[in-house]
Amino acid sequence: MSAPRRPVLAGNWKMNHGPSETVRFFADFLAMHEPADDRTVVFFPPAISFAAAKEATQGRPDVRLGVQNVYWEASGAFTGELSVGMARDAGAELVLIGHSERRHVFGETSAETAKKVRAVLAGGLTPVLCVGETLDERQADRAEAVVAEQLEPVLAILSADEVAELVVAYEPVWAIGTGVTATPQDAAAMHAAVRARLAQAFGQEAADAVPVLYGGSVKPDNAAELMSQPGVDGVLVGGASLDAQGFAGICRAAG
Repeated sequence: MSAPRRPVLAGNWKMNHGPSETVRFFADFLAMHEPADDRTVVFFPPAISFAAAKEATQGRPDVRLGVQNVYWEASGAFTGELSVGMARDAGAELVLIGHSERRHVFGETSAETAKKVRAVLAGGLTPVLCVGETLDERQADRAEAVVAEQLEPVLAILSADEVAELVVAYEPVWAIGTGVTATPQDAAAMHAAVRARLAQAFGQEAADAVPVLYGGSVKPDNAAELMSQPGVDGVLVGGASLDAQGFAGICRAAG
């Protein structure tokens, strides 16, 4: 039997918290959140605030940082983009890939997410692959099929050894920023489906090593119940991660 997966508590700030707000946030959060070696806490600040976050978390190796997006090329004429090498040089350890807003607002395809996963792994960082269905897709009873379709191009480029470096975040699009949360049972069912697809591709032992997070209107008052479900290894938090006290409460909910 594989070792238990450590809970992952991740905050995606999206286009919020400039550098000065970032400094204030961490002054408050770090005072409330005691270091703990039984869980992983990660923040994804905006690129312009990354340096401020890095400086503010010096001396707290229990808090890890990631970037919200990268491009798959190493360098070049790609205005507005970040390379994996730039992210690594700045101190990032993880990269969000395929967040629903990248897919549905900016038109990112699953083929492009696969290119990004490959670049991130080649650069020695951890890809956090986001998958999830829209409300129409769920109502059409296509939720699991859609998630499988989003996983497929990524799984096709990975080896069994590489999949151990992957984190998957299931975020139903209809629950992001809406105040509507998937029921704990819905979350558990989709997480089981994700892990079953990983096991089909790479075997159960490899699948059991991959943390699968839930994202979508996670709050301090529902985090513990969500994380108590089998196969839910943590949370990817949007709006509630912008409040230091609230996110510290979510981190405590991991047990």
